[in-house]
Amino acid sequence: MNNVGFDMKCHELAEKVSQLRPELSPTDVARLCLMILNQEENPSRLDDPAALQSIWQNVSFRFEAATDQHAAVSRELDTLLNDGPIEFSPDQLWTLLRAVKVQGQMLDLYTKDVSFA
Repeated sequence: MNNVGFDMKCHELAEKVSQLRPELSPTDVARLCLMILNQEENPSRLDDPAALQSIWQNVSFRFEAATDQHAAVSRELDTLLNDGPIEFSPDQLWTLLRAVKVQGQMLDLYTKDVSFA
């Protein structure tokens, strides 16, 4: 199997993302490229600037939403851990379940199986 075309596509996409968001670090560009490629079934659509912009906005929105949820749940977990011995009240169980769900959402961003339920 020849991966040269795919490697070039990733490189081209990274250049396009860098042009859209020049302030991003190389790590952030790579992360966005992975999420964009996982979201788009037809990578050749990414040659269309309007399609790339639309896909990028969708991915960015999902990433920011998941990041915000992750930060909020992390604060809840820190509070839960600082409350002393955990007796697993219903509120504590819901906090733990939300934490698991948010972790799943973060992982979904980096895989093709998107399941934001």
